[in-house]
Amino acid sequence: MVLCHRLITSGQTTNMHKRKRILVTGGAGFLGSHLCERLVNEGNDVICVDNFYTGSKDNIIGLLNNPHFELMRHDVTFPLYVEVDEIYNLACPASPVHYQYDPVQTTKTSVHGAINMLGLAKRTGAKIFQASTSEVYGDPVVHPQHESYNGNVNPIGPRSCYDEGKRCAETLFFDYKRQHNLNIRVVRIFNTYGPRMHPNDGRVVSNFIMQALRGEAITIYGDGQQTRSFCYVDDLIEGFIRMMDANDDISGPINLGNPSEFTIKQLAEAIINLTGAKSELIKQPLPEDDPLKRQPDITIAKQQLDWQPSIDLEAGLTKTIDYFRAFVDS
Repeated sequence: MVLCHRLITSGQTTNMHKRKRILVTGGAGFLGSHLCERLVNEGNDVICVDNFYTGSKDNIIGLLNNPHFELMRHDVTFPLYVEVDEIYNLACPASPVHYQYDPVQTTKTSVHGAINMLGLAKRTGAKIFQASTSEVYGDPVVHPQHESYNGNVNPIGPRSCYDEGKRCAETLFFDYKRQHNLNIRVVRIFNTYGPRMHPNDGRVVSNFIMQALRGEAITIYGDGQQTRSFCYVDDLIEGFIRMMDANDDISGPINLGNPSEFTIKQLAEAIINLTGAKSELIKQPLPEDDPLKRQPDITIAKQQLDWQPSIDLEAGLTKTIDYFRAFVDS
C-alpha cells in the first residue's frame, strides 16, 4: 500500500511539474479572455491580471471556479511579483475610444507595463510575449505591410499614445533581448474581431453590428474606400500559441492577421446582409491619422509558425453577430 501510494504521488508530481504557470496581463479583455480559456483548456495554470479599465469579469466568468485559474486585479504600470514560466503581455486599451480617453495612462500602460513585465521575465527566467499592433506602421506608404517596413507614424497626433507606446514597447523588448538575453516573442496584431468585443468600443466591426441590429444608420468615416483586413479571434489565438511555442531563435516581430482585404463599405454591406437590417449608410469626416490602408503580409508567419487564418469573414461575422444580439435583445 505504501509503495502504491508513493507511485501515485510520484505520478501526480510528474504531471504537476509538466503544467506551465502562465501570466496573462489584460487577461479579462477581449483577446486576453480567449487566450486564458485556451491556456487553461490545454492544462496550464493561468494567472489573469487586469485592472478592469476595459476588461470585464463577464469575459472570464466561465473560468472563475476553475482551480487552475487565478484572477488578480492589478495595474501593470506597477511592479508585480509572481513566479511564472511564461508571460503574455496584452495589457493596453486597443480601441481609439478607450485609448484616447486617457492618453497619458495609455502610454504608461504600454511603456511602464512593458518595463515591469520584462523585469519580471528577467527575474524569473520566463519566456515573454508582447502583443504589439499593426498601428506601429501608422498610415502606411507600403502595401501590404511587411515586418521590415518601419512605418509612417505621427508622433504627436491623437493616436500617438497608442501607436508610439506600442513602438516603444517593441524597442524595450528587443533591448532586453540584446542586453539581458531575454527570450522574447513579439507579434503585430491586425484588426481582430469576435465574441467578447466591447459593444461600445468604437471599433468598426462592433460599431457596424450594433447599429445594424438596432436598425440605425451605419456610420462610415471618410468615403468608405479605406481598407482593413479582419481576423477572427480563434485564428489569432492559435497564432499566439504557435508563436510562444516556436523555436527560441524566433523572436519576431511577426505579423498576425488575415490578409483578405476589404473596404469599410464592403464590411458594412456584409453586416447589413447577415443581420437582415435595412440600415442606410451615412458618411462622416475621417478622423485624424486614421490609416487609409491596412493589410498584413503574413509570409513570415506562414514560414516560421506554419500559421494562417482559416475562418473567412462571413463565418466569423455570423458568430460575432450572434454574440452581439444578446446586448440588443436584453
